[in-house]
Amino acid sequence: MKLKLKGKRVLVYGMVISGQSACRLLHDKGACVSVYDDEQRFSNIFNYEQNPLMKNYDLIVISPGIKMIGNQVISHFIMNKTPLISELDLGYLFCKGKIIGITGTNGKTTVTSLTGEIFKTAGKKTFVCGNIGLPITSIAEKSDKESFVICEVSNFQLEGSKFFCGDEVCVLNLAPDHIDRHGSYEEYIRVKSKIIANKNRQKVVLNFDDDMVNKLKISKKVLFFSKKVLNKGVFIRNNAIYYNKTKIISLNDIPLFGEKNLENVLASVALAVNYKIKPSLIRKAILDFKAPPHRLEYLGEVNGASVFDDSKATNISSAISAINSLGENGLVILLGGQNKDCAFDEIFNKKYNFENILCFGQAGQEIFDCAVKYGYEPLLFPTMKAASYYAKNNASAGQKILLAPACASFDEFASYSVRGEVFKEIMFGTFEKIEMS
Repeated sequence: MKLKLKGKRVLVYGMVISGQSACRLLHDKGACVSVYDDEQRFSNIFNYEQNPLMKNYDLIVISPGIKMIGNQVISHFIMNKTPLISELDLGYLFCKGKIIGITGTNGKTTVTSLTGEIFKTAGKKTFVCGNIGLPITSIAEKSDKESFVICEVSNFQLEGSKFFCGDEVCVLNLAPDHIDRHGSYEEYIRVKSKIIANKNRQKVVLNFDDDMVNKLKISKKVLFFSKKVLNKGVFIRNNAIYYNKTKIISLNDIPLFGEKNLENVLASVALAVNYKIKPSLIRKAILDFKAPPHRLEYLGEVNGASVFDDSKATNISSAISAINSLGENGLVILLGGQNKDCAFDEIFNKKYNFENILCFGQAGQEIFDCAVKYGYEPLLFPTMKAASYYAKNNASAGQKILLAPACASFDEFASYSVRGEVFKEIMFGTFEKIEMS
């Protein structure tokens, strides 16, 4: 689809990093750009529109942070039949070369980063973008026909998307998350599955071991990855990752920690072999790869206790994955933050033998009550900082202290990364207050 923007009146709705990037691309294409955000802190921006419902536009570009369901501004423009697209759509329509889209509840950033490193190691002109932090609109005009655009795609980006259709797409896993945004798990799955937009054109990579993802199989062209032995695909056999009959790498050589990172590596290998990248280059990229921070990151020891930062575990399935990776014995787990309308029973009904459960933040009381219901004796703290100080002051040899909150960070911190950095400061340094920004 060709998008003609010269002289068109375009409203960008949502003015954080993706919205600002969209504005620059639209301006470069000759559009007459206005901006709007629900937060008044952006009202001093040039061309900010105080009353967008009073104006007519040729196009609305929606940033990922804008919730669609129940949004009166969105409803108004839909009723007036004004075309709406996402920032993801806008970038996609101006990208050249091959686009690889990666989504799922957990692991997107690690898989996107590792896949990007594999393609770079193979000598491909590679852009790593999307939900990972660099908007796709910021790199679209830099790409060419030889490029590979490796794009992390979130449900927030897919929610308002109509045109995004990667040449290769991957769904890593599906578990309840962001119910507060989408209203139901079913709607969350529907939004995620939008990444599979054209079964005849796309290469599709799916997680064979995830029941919900497995159901998305749409043609024989799907390439599965699995921790089980498959007849064909990317899988584990004899303590190594194989693609069909070709050995890629021994599990002992993989530098990433935990079961969920093993799935991430399998997915990245599958995405690479679909483009015929040599096994030796895939192996080299994996050997050289360092996972992004705050993802089951080993920080060191405090009084003989091993400390792990999995602040990125912002949902229940990710927290459970971290628990399973470390093992329950001797585990002191910090749980809490801002709930996303999810129930916590799944953490406690498995009867893990936790050494201690430290509940904190906005959802702390809810988590505390749930743990008590299953026979645990948790502790309750007003903030993550308080829980972290307690964990540090009571650390002893043989413990594993794990921050895997199973919640968003926004009750106390600007992001999961700030939360992780504060946790690290408390456990290993002199704590200095980091304000929300």
